[in-house]
Amino acid sequence: MSSVTVSKVSGALLQSLPDWVPQSARNYILHTEKGCSIRELARDLGCHASTVSRQVKRLERRREDILVDEALRTLGATGQGVAPMGPSGNKSAGIAVRVAEADICTDEATVNREARRILRRLVEAGAVLAVARDMEKAVVVRTGADGQTTRTATVDRPVANAMALKDWISCITPSRISRYSITCAGRAALKTLIEVGDDAKLSARTVTQVHTSETTDPRAVRYSLRESPLVVLSRRKSKDGEAFLSDEHVSAGERLREDFELAQIDVGANFDWQAALKAPEEPTATSDAQKRVFAALHDLGPGLEDVVLRTCCYLEGLEAAERRMGWAARSGKVVLRIALERLKRHYADVYGAHGRFVG
Repeated sequence: MSSVTVSKVSGALLQSLPDWVPQSARNYILHTEKGCSIRELARDLGCHASTVSRQVKRLERRREDILVDEALRTLGATGQGVAPMGPSGNKSAGIAVRVAEADICTDEATVNREARRILRRLVEAGAVLAVARDMEKAVVVRTGADGQTTRTATVDRPVANAMALKDWISCITPSRISRYSITCAGRAALKTLIEVGDDAKLSARTVTQVHTSETTDPRAVRYSLRESPLVVLSRRKSKDGEAFLSDEHVSAGERLREDFELAQIDVGANFDWQAALKAPEEPTATSDAQKRVFAALHDLGPGLEDVVLRTCCYLEGLEAAERRMGWAARSGKVVLRIALERLKRHYADVYGAHGRFVG
């Protein structure tokens, strides 16, 4: 294939593939699906042939990863209507291949927004992304110190494909249910996504704009990228040696947090939740997630809704929440536990004892 032909094929591929697809994956698809040679690709890109060769070999090795393999198969089949050959020459090798254009996440903004939400969960201690071959969604689960597993987030399969192909997550347990952890590249990407995102502008730690009840000016609230306040409190022991927050309390708070983050995709990070809750008229919810957040917070009522909104949704530390609300020191955790018990009962009443999680 001549250099001119390679340029034409490469240009056509750039138009057909989503913007988020890494250059290494584009080179791999051009080489394996379009028949472009390594030297021709290197010449067209202005780099050494060994650079492209390393990219192709690395992706070939990574096709043992179900998410990476699925992403490359789907992207390679874009516009062709058939599934491309895998590394062994077989079309499916027992894996359900989805090649419809709807199965490709074509919007880079969607990938970045969802990745910011999911990667935040994956930096928490004991958190992994779980994927099964027949699952339409991937789930984030976190294992606590007592061995209990809590599901904290869900994400559409195409977004999980994109995160794996971008090397933001890597498979640590390949099996019928594969488990993924965040990579160093994923941590770096999360920092960048937070810095440029609508709901964060400061580096090193996550910053969310909080509208307090005392002023309409937004306040910056910092929290660690590693763990949420609920996870920290769940490790504390009461006087009788029991965990201060039970798994059910943490799970209820995580449900609200997941809905809150999904709702912010729709209403924006600077939406004034507290003003909306205190408005004389019921606010108009524009998404199911926003409706669920309003329903849960309204059920809690004044006082309880404030502490839950700050700690579970804005991830504000209890000491800072106590100062902002003018409470006595160390009183916040007692109120929070009461609020989480009420929130747990709300979800049990609405969805049942084993009701569906978000997503």
